[in-house]
Amino acid sequence: MRQAFAKFVPLLLLLAAPLACGASSDETNGRGGATSGAKGGGAIGGSGGNGTGGTGGSGGSGTTPPIITTDAAPRDVDTSDGGLCGTTLVGTVRDLADSHPDFEKFTNISDKQIVNAVLGADQKPVYAGNPRTPSTTGKQNFDAWFGDVPGVNVALPVAIPLVAGAQGTYSFNNDAFFPIDGQGLGNQGRNHNFHFTAEIHTRFIYRGGEVFTFKGDDDIFVFINNRLVINLGGVHTEQTEQVALDARAMELGIARGGTYPLDLFFAERHTVESHIRIDTTIGSFVDCGRPPPPK
Repeated sequence: MRQAFAKFVPLLLLLAAPLACGASSDETNGRGGATSGAKGGGAIGGSGGNGTGGTGGSGGSGTTPPIITTDAAPRDVDTSDGGLCGTTLVGTVRDLADSHPDFEKFTNISDKQIVNAVLGADQKPVYAGNPRTPSTTGKQNFDAWFGDVPGVNVALPVAIPLVAGAQGTYSFNNDAFFPIDGQGLGNQGRNHNFHFTAEIHTRFIYRGGEVFTFKGDDDIFVFINNRLVINLGGVHTEQTEQVALDARAMELGIARGGTYPLDLFFAERHTVESHIRIDTTIGSFVDCGRPPPPK
């Protein structure tokens, strides 16, 4: 694996590609020590924890699947849709310490066992470990990934601008995705703040023909209409997964012209790099998400 508005903080605009995280000095299966340089400089190794590494998993393909051409675009939306919000998605980043048992302890593990296939009633992933998974240490520790826990994490706003491209495609591509450097719990002696999660809750109009592709690391869970459609769990080099909505419309319970939630969850759990790439032909967002409430 790789190691990783108004009144609070400027929203951070960013973009992604493959990631490879180096392992910390207390790991035996790492892809290079945490003193190896990421783009922009070297990183200092994180302190050891009590987490136990799982068995190694293979990384995903380094090739991004082709985007499927579609005529689903903002031009298809009229005033009866209630108005579009654009393509800059807004959500919450939570900063966690490298001493968290799930962070900076595991490497080279593809872990598809972390979350249930249906989103929880609180719009959070439901932990599926029994009692743990190869790269996580239990429900209580996992619940701090995407829930506010005083003394454990700090919530901050984040923005993901999807930039319009050819054939109705919108993309976000950042090979140094460090949206909270110097914020929250700080960089903990490193050149970047490597240990964080992000969540974004949106709604979009399903026009027909849309696809959503994610490429990166570490963990990424994408739900459409509360069903898991992309599962790249684990601490690993970049992996790629794509969902074509037409092919799964019946399974997802979606119909053309309807408005449905899209919920995205991401975790950066290890030094020394962070990459994320999104390509989608979903352009008709009617709810682009919101930042965390002020404290």
